Amino acid sequence: MNDRSAPPINDEGERQRLGERLREARKYLGLKQEDVAAYLKIPRTALVDIESGQRRVEAIELTRLARLYKQSASYFTGEDAAAAALPASVAHLARQAASLSD
Repeated sequence: MNDRSAPPINDEGERQRLGERLREARKYLGLKQEDVAAYLKIPRTALVDIESGQRRVEAIELTRLARLYKQSASYFTGEDAAAAALPASVAHLARQAASLSD
C-alpha cells in the first residue's frame, strides 16, 4: 500500500465532528445525557467524553445511537455527505416525509 495515496487522518478532528453530530441529534430529540447513557449502559461521563470528542465510540455504541436518534451511522461519521450537510431538523423532516411514501 502506498502511503502517499491516502490523505493523513485527523482522528481528533473526526472524533470532534462525530461528537458534535451526536450531541446535536440528542438535543434535537430532547433527550438527556443521563437517558442516552442509560440506554447505552455507559456512565454519563463517558457520553460527555464521546460528545466532546475525547473518547472513541465503539461500533456497537454508534449503531445503537444511530437507531435511537433515527439516523444512519454514516450520517454521524460524515460518510453520507449530503445528509451530514443538512441541519438536524431538516434531515429529520426529510426522513419523516420519506417514510410517508412507504
